[in-house]
Amino acid sequence: MPRLLMIGQENQGLADLCTGLTTHGFACSIVSADEEIMECLARQSPHLVLVEIDKQLPAARIWELIHRMKRESSLPIIALITSELLNNDDGHLEMTDDFVIKPYSLRELELRIKRLLQKSGGADGSEVIRCDDLVIDVAKCEVSVGSRLVMLTFMEYELLKFLASNKGRVHTREALLNKVWGYDYFGGDRTVDVHIRRLRSKLEDSTHTFIETMRNIGYKFKESN
Repeated sequence: MPRLLMIGQENQGLADLCTGLTTHGFACSIVSADEEIMECLARQSPHLVLVEIDKQLPAARIWELIHRMKRESSLPIIALITSELLNNDDGHLEMTDDFVIKPYSLRELELRIKRLLQKSGGADGSEVIRCDDLVIDVAKCEVSVGSRLVMLTFMEYELLKFLASNKGRVHTREALLNKVWGYDYFGGDRTVDVHIRRLRSKLEDSTHTFIETMRNIGYKFKESN
């Protein structure tokens, strides 16, 4: 089930929209823009983010938040806006992947969400991530290479899932610590290297290479052939 994180001030309209999306097969939750959003993203691992932009919060603060999410993650973002904001936008909407204008059409929003999820590859109907012979079944928390089931620890699995969900994107060791282990983790960069080494020993052989080292930078997951 695709997970959606909705950011905005608590109101009946947003609550109704969240309920409607839930009945249409999405796991949807609402958080306030006052919360530590990056921590929420790391904790909830959503496939897509919806951000309500209205007069209750300073627009500059919301755009700054969206810019940070785009800088530190590859999550698709849909802005929920008013027609007034559309007419007076100064180019900020270009930071988002899509937008919907109030009053929101649930059917329109559902189609836009599905289009972005399909485009990003972050969540398909069965929640399976594939890269050549590697298959990650997110629903079952199972990993296999060909017909071989691979046993991973919790953090090995979380690291692999994050990398495979962002194919081709380079991540520094610090970024991986923040996104996989969390901002409150005090371990050093060596933690990432150790887990990468263990993943390679369990997943890779002479015919399979999935994780690439970017010298003096970090790691990336290769894109499918």
